[in-house]
Amino acid sequence: MSDLKKDITILAIESSCDETAASVVVNGRQVLSNVISSQIDIHTLYGGVVPEIASRKHTERVTQVIRESLEEAGRKLEEMDAIAVTYGPGLVGPLLIGVSAAKGLSFATGIPLIGVHHIEGHISANYIAEPTLEPPFACLVVSGGHTHLVLVRDYGEYEILGRTQDDAAGEAFDKVAREIGLGYPGGPKIDKASREGDPHAIVFPRGKVSGSRYDFSFSGMKSAVLNYLNTSRMKGISVNVPDVAASFQQAVVDVLVSHAGDAIEQYGLKKFALAGGVAANTALRTGMKEMCAEKGADFFCPPPVLCTDNAAMIGSAAYFEYVKGNFSGLDLNAVPGLRLGQR
Repeated sequence: MSDLKKDITILAIESSCDETAASVVVNGRQVLSNVISSQIDIHTLYGGVVPEIASRKHTERVTQVIRESLEEAGRKLEEMDAIAVTYGPGLVGPLLIGVSAAKGLSFATGIPLIGVHHIEGHISANYIAEPTLEPPFACLVVSGGHTHLVLVRDYGEYEILGRTQDDAAGEAFDKVAREIGLGYPGGPKIDKASREGDPHAIVFPRGKVSGSRYDFSFSGMKSAVLNYLNTSRMKGISVNVPDVAASFQQAVVDVLVSHAGDAIEQYGLKKFALAGGVAANTALRTGMKEMCAEKGADFFCPPPVLCTDNAAMIGSAAYFEYVKGNFSGLDLNAVPGLRLGQR
């Protein structure tokens, strides 16, 4: 896509939630290092992410993670063509840690700075997983904080077809997992428990948004599970946790796959991608793959390590901004509510 005569190497930093990550990426598709320091063990004690604790841990780890990523890549900081960082959306405290680190490095070295949208990073993870993938295509971004169905018209050019109107899919997974005693993080635990359960044992509603073909709603689905649990307890009926997990998971997957299939048909798409932390869910990956095969569309999905928050995806997205000459100033700030397509 680029007429650049040399390889473009970018140091990327990601700290939007509870992973402190840094990566060195070449030309948006070749990952030389991808270092991730997770805080899951800490936040598991509290049943979810505690923003203040997350911020403190980012402060402790960000410099070490950056150093490790450069060492693993066998590159020096002064060899970088740009420094990229997630500046939104996300938790404001954690975002500020990464943005401050990136701005400090840029100021000290004179290396250009590139602010990257977190969701754009998730979409771009597919460019790493499949180096031949090019727009246009559609992508379903499903994570703890976001559920977006996006038409990728070109690099950095997006049209949001639908988004959640309440809970994100990953958030619903976390809440249901907590209620059935599986704990945090909910997505992987429900995925594992579901393998022992019957996805058709309990019929939970498939959420719909009136007047919108592609928007999502998971709050009612989550409430239906809670009502089922409360009713069972009041009647003294034992709850089969794997069946509840599998049935809820199937309801969520059915909605996601259905919306994706409708978009493929309406827009005549030949390529469809999955991204975000929930994209690591085995039932969702299987359902999407089968649906795409039925509709004659090629299916793309990153490996699990690139589905969860990581800096390699930020480095990939930043490359396409670099090519366009879209750089950030040292006044770059964290924007926790940043919308896709906004700069």
